[in-house]
Parts: sequence; structure tokens; C-alpha cells
Amino acid sequence: MASRNPLQVTGLLFWLTLSFAAAAIGAAASIQASAFYLQLARPDWAPPGAVFGPVWSVLYTLMGVAAWLAWRERGFQAARTALVLFVVQLAVNALWSWLFFGWRLGALAFADIVLLWALVVATLVSFWRVRPLAGALLLPYLLWVSFAAALNLAVWRLNPGLLG
Repeated sequence: MASRNPLQVTGLLFWLTLSFAAAAIGAAASIQASAFYLQLARPDWAPPGAVFGPVWSVLYTLMGVAAWLAWRERGFQAARTALVLFVVQLAVNALWSWLFFGWRLGALAFADIVLLWALVVATLVSFWRVRPLAGALLLPYLLWVSFAAALNLAVWRLNPGLLG
């Protein structure tokens, strides 16, 4: 058992690093996000910009741990579908920031987040089948992406000139 411990720690660090690499790619597009977000007309229920960083930090941590649990339970080959879905949804997640903040394409950002929502559901179900706890750790992410999709739609509709 002790011989597997370093591999498990390395695996955890890998999945966390992969998750936060996607976060960093998205963050690169969001450097000016605070100023841009303040310029946008937002619905009354939109959170202040300062909420997003801490929420996403927790979510990326949960995502990395969930992927690690799925990998740890069955290994990459046996959990391949679930883990590939995870990686694909990370890429779609990172793309959203570029579409919305970097390129200011509201319609494409909304299409991306709808696709992301479907991929998160598929990943959650796949993880749940491998290890229920891994799927459960993605529930907060699914809830946040659901909220973010509604916010994306509302902000896009309120700002056709800025998010054309």
C-alpha cells in the first residue's frame, strides 16, 4: 500500500494541475474582465465581480479531486470515457472566457456554455458510475454552470452592442 501512495499523490497533483491549467487559460482572457464586467448592464440578481474568482477556485479544486477519484478508482484505461469527457469539458470551460471576455462574442459564449452544461452532465454521470463521490463533487459545478448560463444569456441580451 505504501508503494502506491506516491503514485496517488502524483495523480492528485496531475488532475489538480490540469484543472487549474484550464483555469489559467481562461483567466488569461479575463485580465480585463473586472472593468468590462462593470461596463455591462447586468440583471439585479448578478453577483459582484469579486464573487467569481473564489467560487471558481473552489470549483476547480472539486473538479480536480473528482477526476483524481475516478482515475484512482479504475485507472485511465477503465475510466477512459469519463476522463476524456472531463478533459473536453475543461477545454470548453476555458474557451468560454475567451468568447465572452476576450472576444466579446455573447452568442458564441452562450452556445459554448450550453455545450459546457451538457458536457458537465455527461461527465458527472460518467464519474458517478465510476465512483459516486466523484460524480457528487461535480454537483456544485453543474449548479454554478447552470447559473452562469442564465447570467450569460441575460447579460448578452442586455448588451447587444458590447457583446454582438
